[in-house]
Amino acid sequence: MAHDADANRAAKGWLWLLVLPWIAMIWVPSYNKIDPQLWGFPFFYWYQLLWVLVSAVITAVVYFKTKPRSKTGTGQGGAR
Repeated sequence: MAHDADANRAAKGWLWLLVLPWIAMIWVPSYNKIDPQLWGFPFFYWYQLLWVLVSAVITAVVYFKTKPRSKTGTGQGGAR
């Protein structure tokens, strides 16, 4: 039981990473500008598109770090 509680606590710690994209997007004055431009795109647009990719990576990291591990040692696709 104590091990399960520790695992849940560690999982909740990883979930805090999901707050980073939210903060980056909710704080509009930090990216409400034109310069610097990237390939002709104003900063306002490419910053948001960059956060789409960063958010996907963060979500994948949190998913794999919080996914419950199987208790059987057979690996994937074992016989039933």
